[in-house]
Amino acid sequence: MDITNALPVECISHIISLTTPRDACRLAVVSPIFKSAADSDLVWEKFLPTAYKLVISNSVSSSSLITSLSKKDLYFHLCRQPILINNGTMSFALEKETGKKCYMVGARGLCIELGSAPNFWEWTSLPESRFPEVAELAYLLYFWFFEVNARI
Repeated sequence: MDITNALPVECISHIISLTTPRDACRLAVVSPIFKSAADSDLVWEKFLPTAYKLVISNSVSSSSLITSLSKKDLYFHLCRQPILINNGTMSFALEKETGKKCYMVGARGLCIELGSAPNFWEWTSLPESRFPEVAELAYLLYFWFFEVNARI
């Protein structure tokens, strides 16, 4: 018996949503019915974090991502292009194969010992950085310890 004739697409979508993003992409090449099921918003909504709308609405960039992209496109957008959150002090992304949340804390989001002392640190911007500012060690002659704290 052919399972694609026996089960509705919504049921196949639900089954696929219980797998992983990687499995959903692999199942999409099985048949046209599986592709339709695997590409559905029902499947990709399950792979997005439960609070993804809140995270995106707190981003520095436009929150039109929620409405303008399909759930699958949103998922892969968050895998390829991290978004800045918390006033640009952190970035948020998704790990492509598993959908795990990935946070990166920028220098302004860190508590760097002596970080406010201008004779030790220079705050500058680098074109290759995702964050607006980076901390650059300016003076290292009498630097005996280095302590960095962050809170996610």
